[in-house]
Amino acid sequence: MKFVAIVQARINSIRLPGKVMKLIDGVPIIEILLRRLNRSKLIDQIILATSTERKNELLVNKVQQLGFAFSQGSEFDVLDRYIKAANQYNADAIVRITGDCPLVDPTLVDECIRKFKEKKVDYLSNVVPPTFPDGLDIEVIKYSALKKAAKEATKISHREHVTLYIKESDIFSKYNYLNDEDLSALRWTIDEPEDFDVISNVFKNFKPNIHFSWKEVFELYNNQPHLFDANSQAQRNQGREIKSGQKLWKRAKKAIPGGNMLLSKRPEMFLPNQWPTYFSKSKGCKVWDLDDNEYIDMSLMGIGTNILGYGNPEVDEAVKETVQSGNMSTLNCPEEVYLAEKLIDLHKWSDMVRFARSGGEANAIAIRIARAASGKDNVAICGYHGWHDWYLAANIKSKDGLDEHLLSGLETNGVPKSLEGTVFPFRYNDYEELEKIVDVHDIGVIKMEVIRNKGPEDNFLEKVRELSSKKGIVLIFDECTSGFRESFGGIHKNFNIEPDIAMFGKALGNGYGVTAIVGRKEVMEAAQNSFMSSTFWTERIGPAAAIKTLEIMEDIKSWEQISETGKYIKEEWQKLFSKYNLDINISGILALPSFTFQNKSHQAYKTFITQEMLKKNFIAATSIYVCINHTKELIDNYISELEPLLKVIEECENGKDINDLLDGPISHDGFARLN
Repeated sequence: MKFVAIVQARINSIRLPGKVMKLIDGVPIIEILLRRLNRSKLIDQIILATSTERKNELLVNKVQQLGFAFSQGSEFDVLDRYIKAANQYNADAIVRITGDCPLVDPTLVDECIRKFKEKKVDYLSNVVPPTFPDGLDIEVIKYSALKKAAKEATKISHREHVTLYIKESDIFSKYNYLNDEDLSALRWTIDEPEDFDVISNVFKNFKPNIHFSWKEVFELYNNQPHLFDANSQAQRNQGREIKSGQKLWKRAKKAIPGGNMLLSKRPEMFLPNQWPTYFSKSKGCKVWDLDDNEYIDMSLMGIGTNILGYGNPEVDEAVKETVQSGNMSTLNCPEEVYLAEKLIDLHKWSDMVRFARSGGEANAIAIRIARAASGKDNVAICGYHGWHDWYLAANIKSKDGLDEHLLSGLETNGVPKSLEGTVFPFRYNDYEELEKIVDVHDIGVIKMEVIRNKGPEDNFLEKVRELSSKKGIVLIFDECTSGFRESFGGIHKNFNIEPDIAMFGKALGNGYGVTAIVGRKEVMEAAQNSFMSSTFWTERIGPAAAIKTLEIMEDIKSWEQISETGKYIKEEWQKLFSKYNLDINISGILALPSFTFQNKSHQAYKTFITQEMLKKNFIAATSIYVCINHTKELIDNYISELEPLLKVIEECENGKDINDLLDGPISHDGFARLN
């Protein structure tokens, strides 16, 4: 039987990039590992298994210089990489060693191989459960078993962690080699910078000898424990135990300020340290994470961008055809004209349209146009309207100006202080407050969401429209969220109130970037008296997606479907909350239902729901952007899984501590803590 040691390594590790080529006393870690492993008496051949990525050429060249063989395969399908290497070098059994374990002991390797032969098993390891220090991990696998695993394993995690499928399956014979003493809490591997410090300390102590045994290292630990302090708090096998999404999020926060581009998608907003964070694919109302776990999205649905569900085949096909024809050109795309005409037809009061690719851009454009049309700088706002300077100016004087408009405690660093006194928030349904602002501050623009958490009262919208007309104020309805959810077009159509400008985004392109600013000619033409221009406002994919999205919406009357579904969700929530005597406020338009616990434990309860629903493969918290793929059957399943959690919350209301039920920190409330 030919025993081939396959050392798994690549340059682009997630937590400590380039770690296998980091130097200890001038020698790369991979060289130290291979030279130590080469002292095994029972290994017939040692090879490096790395990926075909060009960045690994340095690693391959080094290994070749040392006289060792190599094999290259998939970057992320490591199981396939192992199979390729085993085939290439005719292995009957594989000794799996990872490149981040330079303290691997050849004597211990031989002990494992001897035990593998003795037990005649498919798989032997010293890590299930672990009793040796982390970093002495050894696995011996019969080639036929690994081949079977490679054929049957489909999960991303099974492909990434070579032997995980074998460990979890009952069809393989297995044996675990135990140490006399449980030393599994000791960490002698290299995943983090702190690990490298510890391993460096070890080799410096034994310098120039690199062929010391693991038992000598343990003796060093007992005699000089301070050499091992740097990583003493690290978790064993955190590279495997931590989900791929969390690993990548940790990496992202080092490379991207804040970790990502959208505050609403930060894992701290959902389930800190536990959230899947990233998706590999999506379809309908399902998403798959990087470990190929499947979830039902009963939450934000792409932050409200997918009324027709993820990956709608007709919309996607329209986009594919656009890509094949060419997305960009020196000439203009005709689709923007077709889309403009369609939106004008849907809103008979309007005459002209401008396009952008995000809601924040649309808000900024609308404000620029409205200010130009009115000839006045000051703006009264109600609701959330993006991230630009003009909006954040409401918080220059005090941090709480926008607290009732979705965001609280937002800093205004970087916003010119000269903008102070240009933006004045008012509360929804508080007409007297708005009237006072208009009277005092010479307002030129009123910008508001048509509906916030509840609808208008006491003819509020009619009064706002009348006031705007009387004072020569440009009235803007921000429908980036509400548009196309309870009407085919703006929700303002349901109230028979006509603004001067309306903005649409999110659902307009069913996941593709496109937003629209629709308005009256006398207002919109002011755009020509200012400067608003951007290269990627002219790309073709967004308008093409929007045209097809509108066509499908109109055909299936999607707004009716999602409103009916949202109404059903609200009714079922109310039944549950009443059953368990919970003080809950249910709000939002029909197609965007949400609920809030009316007590100080709201955020903890929300975290608990998110945590437990995730375990049931639901992405869910306290609000839902409804899509057409949210069927009654699916809703009923969601409700049945939610009910026992509400029973637990009832118990917490009667004395049980909710904090004892949380597996990690409470989710963040608002965005201020993430800045």
